[in-house]
Amino acid sequence: MNLDTITDQLIADLRTLQFGPPVTHVYNPLEYARRPYQLYVKRFAKPPKKVVLVGMNPGPWGMAQTGVPFGEVQAVKHWMGIHTKIAVPDNMHPKRPVMGFDCTRTEISGKRLWGWAQKKFKTPEGFFSRFFVANYCPLQFIEASGRNRTPNQLRASERTPLLEICDRAMRQTMEVLKADYVIGVGRFAAQRARIALSDHDITVGCITHPSPANPKANRGWEKIITRELSEMGIRT
Repeated sequence: MNLDTITDQLIADLRTLQFGPPVTHVYNPLEYARRPYQLYVKRFAKPPKKVVLVGMNPGPWGMAQTGVPFGEVQAVKHWMGIHTKIAVPDNMHPKRPVMGFDCTRTEISGKRLWGWAQKKFKTPEGFFSRFFVANYCPLQFIEASGRNRTPNQLRASERTPLLEICDRAMRQTMEVLKADYVIGVGRFAAQRARIALSDHDITVGCITHPSPANPKANRGWEKIITRELSEMGIRT
């Protein structure tokens, strides 16, 4: 098993799910932005990985545009060197357009995360030699107003089968990456990692989410997560 086969199975499993109001649109960047995601994996996912950082699901101006987790456009283009054409979702919300690498909006969470990686490790090779970044759920959920709806906000009847599929993909991914640490970026991802990996010899932790909606993240996020990682025994 490799990450490509895991992705293929994940896409197939997710296609069986249905989501109702207030969700009106569902994007899966692993489908329409598969090419940049494959380049990301091919270049940077060589195991073993000391640490895998795991986010919740795609942001509208990050992975939804580039196919890369936390994939703020400028970081993916200019630091990782990934820049390729993508398709678009079959049913696109007018307030959440997918413009790919032509998108001029900034995903603040991704800008913070990859900015920290660049400052600490200088080159992608330096960062990815020990670290990798993934998302727990590859789907973006959008309401009629254009508002994002996160996986934990879904109805139980929709959420339960989704979590089962994503838990399985997480277990398989961490087995392939031979991860020592899986660190949730935010509480939700950490909680799912603890559940999915409960029978694995992997240390699971949590760091503060970089979203500007998180007041703590706006008070020096880079210093905060450097300290949090250090307290878990992870050198940066």
